[in-house]
Amino acid sequence: MPVISCGGMRYQYKWQDAAPKEIPRQNQENVEACIHRALEVGINHFETARGYGTSEMQLGHVLPKLPRDKIIVQTKVAPKATAEEFLKTFDTSMKYLKLDHVDLLALHGVNNRELLDWSLKKNGCLAAARQLQKEGRTRFVGFSTHATTDLILAAVNSGEFDYLNVHWYFVNDLNWAAIEAAHRLDLGVFIISPNDKGGKLYEPPPKLVELCAPLSPMIFNDLYCLARKEVHTLSCGVNKPGDFDEHVAALKFYDRMAETIAPVERRLRAEMERRLGADWCARWFEGLPDFTDVPGQINVSEILRLWTYAKSLDLVAWGKMRYNLLGQADHWFPGENAAKVRERDLQAVLRSSPFANRIPGILEESHRLLFEKPLPRLSAS
Repeated sequence: MPVISCGGMRYQYKWQDAAPKEIPRQNQENVEACIHRALEVGINHFETARGYGTSEMQLGHVLPKLPRDKIIVQTKVAPKATAEEFLKTFDTSMKYLKLDHVDLLALHGVNNRELLDWSLKKNGCLAAARQLQKEGRTRFVGFSTHATTDLILAAVNSGEFDYLNVHWYFVNDLNWAAIEAAHRLDLGVFIISPNDKGGKLYEPPPKLVELCAPLSPMIFNDLYCLARKEVHTLSCGVNKPGDFDEHVAALKFYDRMAETIAPVERRLRAEMERRLGADWCARWFEGLPDFTDVPGQINVSEILRLWTYAKSLDLVAWGKMRYNLLGQADHWFPGENAAKVRERDLQAVLRSSPFANRIPGILEESHRLLFEKPLPRLSAS
């Protein structure tokens, strides 16, 4: 695996399937230019999913023309209630990709207990994927997830997967325990969306630019992730060929990542402590309830995470992008926002938090700071 991969959910024509004749020539040419630019800079891993609309179909016009033994292709299929439905969906992916096998097949979005159960049950989706492996239609089987850490740990510790696609970066350290577990079990670790969900780093606020100098925020975050031996590759979901350039530029520091990021990280953390207090920065996440246990299903931990980085590092635009998805994104970003926090008694569910008395007020402030209007997920747009 290259340390930077080519993600396939930003350049496609539509988030829904479409007839080939509907795809504009200019859009298809851009997809193909992205693939060829990736190869030029040494990126040979191409990642897509059945849930990415026309992405697989558009890749199917270019990937089969490339030397098959020189590229690594990954697609992802969501867990289904039956193995038959999962296999049928996989067959659709392969029809669009026009390949006889994919190197990596992920169970896409193992985000809650039901989907994990569908994956691991006897004769379930994982068993179907392993049968595909025996047939030579995929080489390795993993899972992608937007779940809470406890569920990710359950999937990793099942010992049933070869790799995982997971969120972890400077503004989201909560899944580190799952990454450590994956490392102990020799799973490949693929970081999802370090540029977008990792802070909307393609449009960084001036404060973050200043604190990260002489690095760009995107380069800092790349190096922050790759400096950990437990992390193997970062997904770069591109809109255009030039989107690879900043990530390639980061790699000139590859042999001295730790020393390169150390002064930047110190400045960032010092500013966070100055704005929020050292105790908050070290312990804000302790003792927080799962959103399913909170009155009104307010996603307390996610809201506090967004507030922490928006308040201290001016990542307000990123915070708004994420906050306004709450209540709109089903299991991909579950729970509700804090609009009705004054109507809820949170005392019992916050009793294990060292900041129980402060959190209701912070939730109110978060709503004032971050709420604009509900946003649909990209795939529903």
